[in-house]
Amino acid sequence: MKLDVATGCRLVLLLLTSVLTSTVAVPVPTPLRTLPGTRGCHMSQFQSLSPQELKAFKRAKDALEESLLLKSCSCSSHPFPKARDLRRLQVWERPVALEAELALMLKVLGTIVNSTLGDTLDQPLHTLHYIHSKLQACVPAQATTGSRAQGLLRQWLHRIHKAEKMESHDCLLASVTFNLFRLLTLDLKCVASRDLCV
Repeated sequence: MKLDVATGCRLVLLLLTSVLTSTVAVPVPTPLRTLPGTRGCHMSQFQSLSPQELKAFKRAKDALEESLLLKSCSCSSHPFPKARDLRRLQVWERPVALEAELALMLKVLGTIVNSTLGDTLDQPLHTLHYIHSKLQACVPAQATTGSRAQGLLRQWLHRIHKAEKMESHDCLLASVTFNLFRLLTLDLKCVASRDLCV
């Protein structure tokens, strides 16, 4: 039996339609650098800091802890969540949370630059500012406001902002000091490792 051209075309169209509608697209993870507002996001260099940088941070941390021992303060909140919380965030949310932590850390440490600890903090602050500048390129536009920040990320950001407003400078300094190495060795590495941080 011969098919006319019109009938043949209809059969081909029906076949193509059934194939296309049965095909399921597999979602592909979107790299941070391709998300809107994240051009130039290159964090892989921070999977580990150099021994010299870590030594400078250790000196700064020891000096800060020694100065805090001379003060007594009662703190009601903990602005920095435990390290394992970062792995519970989505990959694109992690730089947002880390950027907020680092911004608070720089703000608090920046207030004591002119103190007797100034020389000890110079190199660590320079490194933190450099990391922060690179991290800002990984934060999607509008990520910390509106409907983008939800769930655990929203709670995380709220905790940091609340502590900044309500806690004394000494409490914030204590929190920053005790979380400095966690941020540098765990959180930063997690953001730099992206999907491999589980």
